[in-house]
Amino acid sequence: MNKIRSLSLTAALALVAVGCGDDNTPTAAEQPSPSAATNAPADTDADPEHSETDHEHPVGAIASGVSESADAAFDLVLTAVTTDGDDVVFRSEVVANAGSSIPKPVGALDQAPVWSYVWPTTLNSSTIGFDADQGIVALAATSHPDFDDTPLYDEDGDGDAANDGALWHTHWVVLVESAECGGGLSVRDIPDGATPTVPATWPELPILIDSPDIATNVTAETVEIRVPISELGSNTDFSYDGVTAGLRVSTSPHDPLLCVENVFDVASGDLSLPGTVEQ
Repeated sequence: MNKIRSLSLTAALALVAVGCGDDNTPTAAEQPSPSAATNAPADTDADPEHSETDHEHPVGAIASGVSESADAAFDLVLTAVTTDGDDVVFRSEVVANAGSSIPKPVGALDQAPVWSYVWPTTLNSSTIGFDADQGIVALAATSHPDFDDTPLYDEDGDGDAANDGALWHTHWVVLVESAECGGGLSVRDIPDGATPTVPATWPELPILIDSPDIATNVTAETVEIRVPISELGSNTDFSYDGVTAGLRVSTSPHDPLLCVENVFDVASGDLSLPGTVEQ
């Protein structure tokens, strides 16, 4: 636990220092219409001027001020993890129009952008089916129109399980420090020839990523994922943070496969993982 916590703190300065000006950053001018994000309804009555004082905060949640630079759909104002019956509920609230913005496709896997709502945690990687002590365990809701990485599931129900990447969907990932990445982190690569322990729903990509059959639920101002508590070994004694970020795929053998390229917002401001789970 201490090793994972130390890594997250070391990487925090690199994450927060990253600007938001490249072509993988959502801006008001680039934001697609709500229909472009398929499973993300827009809130046409949302008030961009509201602040965290408008919300009832769960115990242990992270309240964040409205950003002057982040796109409203990725501007975190409240990040919480709570228990609800047999589920652990990961929830991020933004200024407006959660999930309404998705990345523009580039037409190839190489350099494909990935946009995400992420909850970094102090969970051990063994909790989610990988070998122990592999890095920072994070739950993520992602959208990436150029590829599909949930081969076991047909999210849109059209009979093709390989064309759903643009829909917001759920992953577990293990993050590590990466100087090669603009955001200071990457999803941990699996070296050629290595045979690490992986979960049953690992999508057979050479990185520590899992594609569980867990829905991402998007409403006007919130992104929420309900994880069965049994999948965490009934462990709710962990800390967390909230991040919105852009990642990018590189098929070059000299780069990590999936880099955190650009950080849009960090709930705590410094990636200190101050959130605690409301029981």
